[in-house]
Amino acid sequence: MGLTKTENFTNQQNELAQLAKALAHPARIAIIQHLLKVNQCIGGDIVNEVSLAQPTISRHLKELKNIGIIKGTIEGTSINYCIDAKRWRAIQELFNGLFDTYVLDRDCC
Repeated sequence: MGLTKTENFTNQQNELAQLAKALAHPARIAIIQHLLKVNQCIGGDIVNEVSLAQPTISRHLKELKNIGIIKGTIEGTSINYCIDAKRWRAIQELFNGLFDTYVLDRDCC
């Protein structure tokens, strides 16, 4: 399979693809759902909630931080994670923009 030529696509298309790729793992969805439920928590608590090894959770947290869905603040020897509300709304708008382009009741195929 060849490399994707991202320059052939709009910034919005590239961003949506990056977001979808980052969200395309059930552990990351579980982490997001947990953070949405509790608002914020220490990384070690996520390990207990998602039941994966600490290094695995750390890799997933890194991916979520890289796309800006979550942010973390250092508190002593721990990192406290939460959803980045501003970025969350921007991501929601991007996906809503995609889904809103569908015209209901249009015949297909």
